[in-house]
Amino acid sequence: MTLDDLPTPCLVLDLGILKRNLAHMQAAITRHPGVVLRPHMKTAKSLKVAELAAPGFGPITVSTLAEAQYFFDGGWRDQIYAVGMTPQKLDQAAALGLKVITDDADAAAAIAAHPGDIRALVEIDVGEGRGGVPPDEALALARILGPRLAGIFTHAGHSYAGRSEEDMRRIAEQERGGAAHAAQALRDAGIAVDIVSLGSSPTALYAQSLAGITEVRAGVYMFGDLFQAQLGTHGLDDIAMTVLASVIGRKPARGAVLLDAGGLAMSKDRSTAAAPVDYGFGLMLDLDGTPSFGQAILTRTHQEHGEVSPAPNLPIGAKVRVAPNHTCMTAAAHPCYHLVDGGREVIAVWDRVNGW
Repeated sequence: MTLDDLPTPCLVLDLGILKRNLAHMQAAITRHPGVVLRPHMKTAKSLKVAELAAPGFGPITVSTLAEAQYFFDGGWRDQIYAVGMTPQKLDQAAALGLKVITDDADAAAAIAAHPGDIRALVEIDVGEGRGGVPPDEALALARILGPRLAGIFTHAGHSYAGRSEEDMRRIAEQERGGAAHAAQALRDAGIAVDIVSLGSSPTALYAQSLAGITEVRAGVYMFGDLFQAQLGTHGLDDIAMTVLASVIGRKPARGAVLLDAGGLAMSKDRSTAAAPVDYGFGLMLDLDGTPSFGQAILTRTHQEHGEVSPAPNLPIGAKVRVAPNHTCMTAAAHPCYHLVDGGREVIAVWDRVNGW
């Protein structure tokens, strides 16, 4: 089977690029003695990818209970569920032996009172402004958790607003400093802290020091995407996952073609105005995954239609590949990956888990 034989739209994953990306991140983490990589599987959601990213059933991060169950059934036992935990989910979390996170006193009390085997990390906010408490407030939650405390957790999602190496290094140090400060405050109060966990792909790659940190979580680095390329964390040729699509319409008057990969197949996440290059909703590549069409941008998406311009007047039915702007969201609508290794031959099909 080759890419020409596949129905569209579908996901294509290049094994060689995936392995290269995994090795690049592992090398970046190895620079920091004593720090463990805990890959975030929310991007790939695949047992086969986990075998490469966390070999030997190493520690992983998940974002849904469906993921947690899927990886648990596959043999992965050391998982952090990296989303705030509600009391209604504690029974399942305990059954899976999950480490959970919390930034709420009532949730922490429910975790502390639960009869099952469950531990929690206090989530702190180091500048993203999403979940988490200020580092100085971690102690109060740690005391509520008592022996259920596993450690400190943070995510510098605001690193995606950076546009230079200097920005990334500054945010990485802000993240490291906040997490280490919170952990030290707990230790100064006589509370043991086993895990100090942080991470995003940009800060993991650009951090100059991880002093006081025990593990790093990152996920999108495995597949890469246009947004990561804009941030400079990898090149365009490091995007391992693309969407295979077919031309379903030609609009020569406006220099465009229509593809059968629209908002559902590609996601509605797009480049930002502040980015150096506006890739819209994706960049159209040829069937070999190279940008031979130049800056052929997916400029508009409807549910099942994607419009690319400027684009050559390709024949109806012609197959192309589209590099995604946000690979995590793009993959979320698809059931599997069609594996290639630098060519057009499909060498395997890998499943993935969806839903919650």
